[in-house]
Amino acid sequence: MKKLLMICGLLFSVITFAHAQDGGRQKMTPEQRAQRSAEGLSKKLNLNEDQKTKATAIFLDQANAMDKLRATDNSDKEARRAEMMKLSEDTDAKIGAILTADQKKDYETYKAERKERMKGNRMGQGSK
Repeated sequence: MKKLLMICGLLFSVITFAHAQDGGRQKMTPEQRAQRSAEGLSKKLNLNEDQKTKATAIFLDQANAMDKLRATDNSDKEARRAEMMKLSEDTDAKIGAILTADQKKDYETYKAERKERMKGNRMGQGSK
């Protein structure tokens, strides 16, 4: 359960971070977000071209689904959050399926590092 929450948090944070960083700039398209996510993962895990192509498709599906969720009625934020967490879990499982055993170990480490960075960012938000 702990891993599941960590994974969800990681993927949710990636999407939230990408969404929050747009500032005055034009928002990134789902294709751009998917490409950026796949590039980052490729650098961290040394993905081959086939893996990178599959990861891009997985991230694109996620980005499109997240956009649809964001466009829906926001009255039940808890339900929307649960849907996003489920989507993140599904994406993580799909990414795990295309990785080698060594890459999976590195991916777990990468997710743990991201979770720690996110935890630090959340702690700092209250002091602003």
